Amino acid sequence: MKEKVLIIAEAGVNHNGSTEQAKKLIDAAADAGVDYVKFQTFKADNLVTKRAKRASYQDKNSGDKDSQYEMLKKLELSHEVHLELMEYCKCRSINFLSTGFDLGSLDFLNEIGINLFKIPSGEITNLPYLKKIASFRKRIVMSTGMATIEEIKSAFKVLNENGANRDQITILHCNTEYPTPMGDVNLKAMHHIRDEIKTEIGYSDHTLGIEVPIAAVALGAMVIEKHFTLDRNLPGPDHKASLEPNELKAMVQAIRNIEKAISGSGLKEPSVSETKNKVVARKSIVAAKNIMKGEVFSVDNITVKRPGNGLSPMLWDEILGKVAPTNFEEEDTIKL
Repeated sequence: MKEKVLIIAEAGVNHNGSTEQAKKLIDAAADAGVDYVKFQTFKADNLVTKRAKRASYQDKNSGDKDSQYEMLKKLELSHEVHLELMEYCKCRSINFLSTGFDLGSLDFLNEIGINLFKIPSGEITNLPYLKKIASFRKRIVMSTGMATIEEIKSAFKVLNENGANRDQITILHCNTEYPTPMGDVNLKAMHHIRDEIKTEIGYSDHTLGIEVPIAAVALGAMVIEKHFTLDRNLPGPDHKASLEPNELKAMVQAIRNIEKAISGSGLKEPSVSETKNKVVARKSIVAAKNIMKGEVFSVDNITVKRPGNGLSPMLWDEILGKVAPTNFEEEDTIKL
């Protein structure tokens, strides 16, 4: 993760409860070239009260009158389906990941060998949850939507004190609105997190489009998480704010290009690829007209033109007033 941006394609609950649709999401993520495809692991009975309301975006996007409990109950994946999806990920050479939303789900994910644990934004103030994840002593990625810097510090301290080392934790800047308005992204908050907590940073994106996660990589994000779907017109709470497969693939390619673009030494010096163009693009001091041996070089008989295979124009002031050591025809490069 220190050398390559980790890209997590968040399938989430966009499978709509269908194992076959979940596999199609895995196919799309694998084809796009992401590192992980991530689902969600929960038991509605352990996650939410039966009277809890849904978020406004969930009401708007779902197109039904279900309560949050009823909505989540339909989107549960059984333990058996998790194992089936893990096996399918192996066949497609992509890493399986899932976010656990309750303590029992965390234990299950740990038991089946998940090597990276994602803390969603809603659990950043859940002390028992944070302690449980830290106790696994595995890599942690924590989203920070809706959180203040002090809440992030508190969560980080809990993780540290319960088994998670600083170098195991990546903190993702995030905004928990689906979709996030561009004016609310506040992307430079990643640097605030980095400077205050001294840890690796990343970005979990809920904007429409792919430009913000690409910009996040240019600003130093080492983990990118982005929701995706097979079709934004499918019913369900998260489809509308998700990328479709061709967009996911374009985002991955752009991120890999940005990785290369920012991987240099940071020193301003000519690259290997551009050195050959120096002669073509730069200029030399040349004769503006025929010059006879013994004539004095002046602004009337010398000028500057391509190619750059002669005296540099930076020597212009030194050449003026000197005597021509030989005859020069018009456009000959001047030599002393």
